[in-house]
Amino acid sequence: MIKFNKPENLNGKELRDELNAVDISISYETGSVALDSEGFLLLDIDASKESEAQIIVQSHNGNIIPVEPTIADKLASVGLDFEELKAAILGGGN
Repeated sequence: MIKFNKPENLNGKELRDELNAVDISISYETGSVALDSEGFLLLDIDASKESEAQIIVQSHNGNIIPVEPTIADKLASVGLDFEELKAAILGGGN
């Protein structure tokens, strides 16, 4: 893990997208982007990419507004998709 100053508006998914877009490989797994007890940003990246990542982290201005889930997201949260819902409605939901 490499330590950076935390951007004011940190969005972990967006930061991962930005890093991967410039060939700084970082996983989307939990723990690849973290904050330490002092508030520093920790990134699980190759040490040889630290200076490149520093530029990305410094310019990162993530969206901190919660994203409203789509209908598909809501259905998936209960284990359904559109076709299953349609079949349940039209088929009587046996």
